Amino acid sequence: MTSRGSASSAVVSTMETTTSNTFSKKRNHHHTNTTTTQEEGHDSEVWSTFNHSFKQVQSVLDRNRVLIQQVNDNHQSKVPDNMAKNVALIQELNGNISKVVSLYSDLSSNFSTTFQYQRNKNSDGERDSGED
Repeated sequence: MTSRGSASSAVVSTMETTTSNTFSKKRNHHHTNTTTTQEEGHDSEVWSTFNHSFKQVQSVLDRNRVLIQQVNDNHQSKVPDNMAKNVALIQELNGNISKVVSLYSDLSSNFSTTFQYQRNKNSDGERDSGED
């Protein structure tokens, strides 16, 4: 769970910097190319984090596809030992479904936090600049 927490922090931290840099760029048209490069790097890091999370989900879903096929094959064989193996396979499937739910929950939370922060930061910046 720690890795998910640090991924969440990385996303929020990255979006804080990106949002701050983007807003400053809109207010100050004389930004340097270095800032633009930093913004692109931060955006890339945010999307990389989301991409990694989606790959984790896809990996679990791919494993579930294999497990379901094994359960079906075992069931169709009607061999008692194969039927008994289905208990463990179905338990693994159940655990994997819980993992997917957790991963999607974390993704949703990270996404919401990132964009809520961005909205708040933009709102604060507009007040600071006198633009209402």
